[in-house]
Parts: sequence; C-alpha cells; structure tokens
Amino acid sequence: SRSQIPLSSPTFCSLSPVALPVTFGSMGVVIETFIWEPSSSFFIFFFVSTFLSILLFPYFAKNRTFGTFDHSVSSSFARFQRWFLAIYTLSSVMEGLWSVYGELELTSYGLSKESMVFYLSVGYSTALVLGPILGLVSDLMGQKRICLLYCVLHFVVGVWKRITMSPSAWFANICLSLAGLVYSFGFETWLVVEHEKQSQRNDSLNETFWLMTFLESASLLGGQVLSNWLVDENVQHGIAFSATTSMFLSVVAIVCIVQTAKEPLKTLPFRDYSAAFYAYVLGDKRIWFLGTAQACLQFSTAVFWILWAPTIVADGREVNLGLIYPCFLGSRMLGSTVFPWLMSGQSMLRLEDCLVYIYAILGIVFSIVAYDYQEIRILVVLFCLFHGCAGLALPLLARFRTMYVPNELRGGMISLSQVPANAAILFCLIQRGYSNKIENSTMMAFGAISLFTAAGCIYLLRRWGKSPHQDWHKL
Repeated sequence: SRSQIPLSSPTFCSLSPVALPVTFGSMGVVIETFIWEPSSSFFIFFFVSTFLSILLFPYFAKNRTFGTFDHSVSSSFARFQRWFLAIYTLSSVMEGLWSVYGELELTSYGLSKESMVFYLSVGYSTALVLGPILGLVSDLMGQKRICLLYCVLHFVVGVWKRITMSPSAWFANICLSLAGLVYSFGFETWLVVEHEKQSQRNDSLNETFWLMTFLESASLLGGQVLSNWLVDENVQHGIAFSATTSMFLSVVAIVCIVQTAKEPLKTLPFRDYSAAFYAYVLGDKRIWFLGTAQACLQFSTAVFWILWAPTIVADGREVNLGLIYPCFLGSRMLGSTVFPWLMSGQSMLRLEDCLVYIYAILGIVFSIVAYDYQEIRILVVLFCLFHGCAGLALPLLARFRTMYVPNELRGGMISLSQVPANAAILFCLIQRGYSNKIENSTMMAFGAISLFTAAGCIYLLRRWGKSPHQDWHKL
C-alpha cells in the first residue's frame, strides 16, 4: 500500500480551516495561530524504549542462543544475511522516497481530487490483476530475479520522472504498484529459500524477520527525511532530485544483488507447480485462515494510510503532520523489538494467542476511531498503538508462513492473499472517491471488522491447525 500515491501525503496535506484564537488588546486585535505538534517526550520515549528493548534482551532472555546473539550460524549464511539486510534497507529507502510527495506532486500538475482518486485506483487495479502473476513468476523463476525486477522498476520510475515534465502519475503509479507487490513477498521468500538451502536453525530466520520490520520502519523514516531535505520552494526540482536519488539507490541495490550467491534456474514445471499449489495452499484450510488474516491486516493498513491525515485535522486545528509521521514509525520499530522477547520464552502465551490479542487490540483501535472521536492527542496515541501492534504482528505472520507454507509456493501464496485486500480497497476508493456513498468513518469501521475477522481466523488456526510435517517443504 505504500507504493500507491496517497490521497493525503504524510507531509503535505490540505488542512482544514484553522481555528484562530483572538486576543483583544487596547491597541487592536492580535490573532494567534495554534499549531498542534507532538511533544518531544514522544520521540524520546520511542528512542529510549527501543534502545533498551534491544540492549537488555541478551541479559534477560531465557534462550540465550536466539538470533543476533547466536554464534552457531554458518559464515556463509551470516554473510548472506548481512548482504540481504543491506539490500532490504536500500529497497525500503526507495519505498519511502516517493511516499512523501503523493498529493503534492499531483497538486502541482493542477489535478482535481477525482483525478487523484483515479490514479490511486489504477495502482490498486494493477495490483489486483497482476499480483498473482508476479507471485507465480517469483516461485518459478527465482526470488533473486524478482528482487532485481523491483530495483529495475524503481530505476525506470526515476528515469521517467527525470525526462518528462508532463503529468505521468498513471505510469509511475503502475510501476510503483508492481514494485510494492514484489517488495511484499519477494525479499521475504528469497530469505527463507536461502535459509533452507543452507540448512540453518530457525532462530537465525526469526531474527531476520523482526530485523526486516525494524529496518523497514527506520528506512521509511530515513526516506522521508531525505525527501524533505531534497524539497525546495520549487516542487518539480524536489521531485527531480528525489528521482535522481532513487536511480542511484536502485543501481547500488542491483549491484549488491548481483554480488550475492548465484541462484540456480528453477526447474519445477508449471504443471507440477500448479498441482502442488492446489494441494498445499488451496486445499489446506490452515493456509486459508492465515491468508485471510494477512489480507485483513493489509486492508486495514491501507485504510489507515489513506485516512489518517484527514482524520487528525478534522477538528479544524492546524497540525504539523511531518512530526506525527515519525511517531508512527517509531512505535512500529518498538513493536518489532518485542518479537524476540516472545520467541525467547518470556511470554506465558502461545504465539497464536498473542496474535489473536494483537488483532483484537487493532480492531478496538479502529472501532474507537470509527466512532468519530476527534481529539488529536488521543488519535495520535491510538494510531501509535496501531503501529506498535502491527510491528509485532508482521514478524509473527512471517513465522507462521514459514511453519505452514512450503517455501517453493510462498510467493504465490502471499500474492494470492493480497487479492481480496486490493479488491476491498478498490471498492472503498470508488464508493468514497467517486460516488460518495460511504464516509471515512465507515471505511474505518470496515477496517475494524476485518481486524476482528483476522483475530477469529488466527483463533481457528490455533484450534484446528497442527504443526506441518517438514517434508511439506520438499515438493
């Protein structure tokens, strides 16, 4: 969803009329403007809490061999892990570069709100139609090649924005939508396939899952800082500088991917792949529960990023959205650091139970927002709670995919689970952007319902699911 051009950019949003307190004095009337900003204690809390969570883990964890502190990992996989995390970080920065502009770029072309909704719908339509195809291509051709495609798409977008001066949002949005699809499953699948090929312990894989979420949030924040630094009074100049930066980062990422170990050409015929996919994915109710839970989280996250800025400024006060955005990513980073504590045996709950409670909390957060509570401070706290829980849920879902989904089918399963989410998002965009038949609060209510549905799916997965046999990964 980050690859789509948002209706309201995190940094540049059309604010509602500002409430101006009036002070009467003997010499005239003085109008004071109040701009709401998060307290600096917010940023200190996220920084200190995240630092302590990582620093204190090896001293309090029951399982002292977990993840980063496990020295039994082979040197070849440790080398690949470092290269992989570097490539993933560069890719996340490229994702964050374009998320800053969004509405600003379209407004500079003089486009209307309906045109913006159209471009956003084009992106989700592309993801809806081509998503399953890209997942299939990833499984058949190899994940390293599909990750190269991700970098090439960003390079093409950068070149296109440098050479054209006319509105090209439709082409750029299609490319970025395809890149976002690859980003959602390509890198993760590449990691688990390489991990299985080298027969490493699951601890090293679980470590990388939460580091991916942590580094992704940090990179998105860094991408915003970089884009804001490149922005000047001329919007086109700022977009051009960001395009150049994206081109440079994509070239560096391509070089890093090529430098990794060679990937053998896939030899699994399409007929065997389709038969295996039907047997191990479509024919397994556990995969249906897990896929539905993934789709519900994706849908609610997309609803949040589309509506968070209009929701916060709905009470009429001027808000510095550029300072609120880092709070969300900081809470997501903090949430991801809780994952190793759960995996080390610090929690008395099973991981399935934890995920059920996380989804329930997320649903409650969306329910409160859908009730149309408009106090900015409360909304920011609720949205930070949402991102903190999402930062913990993402590595948990990645772990469950490793438990239940064969690695040879992982890309196809993840991309297929995104189809209902993209269809629901497209439906809400059309009904809200063109027909005005639903309100923002209704979209939030849909998100809450989807999250409660996901909690029910994980509960059923816990009751009916059993640990799969290891030979499920040997097709």
